[in-house]
Amino acid sequence: MNNARPHVARSVKAELEGYGWHVLPHPPYSPDLAPSDYHLFKHLSHFLRVQNFKDRKDVESALKGFFGSQTAEFYRAGINALPGRWKETVNANGHYF
Repeated sequence: MNNARPHVARSVKAELEGYGWHVLPHPPYSPDLAPSDYHLFKHLSHFLRVQNFKDRKDVESALKGFFGSQTAEFYRAGINALPGRWKETVNANGHYF
């Protein structure tokens, strides 16, 4: 693949287009389009703001508690927001918003 990013390699694009899917160009890293950045980390940041940790075990325990306490709807909401965020990004035509 000559170090080509897998999501833009010709063979992958051809395979996806064979399913009738359109491959849309976007930057290799775009926080506007990463559910972990715009959804998960925002909530995790708020959760961690009020925490004090004595050691690594405290951190691990808190993180396990946070991730375990989120409902399926929480994770679904982050994924379902993606089409709207994609539209905003495309409409921005390469400009920051």
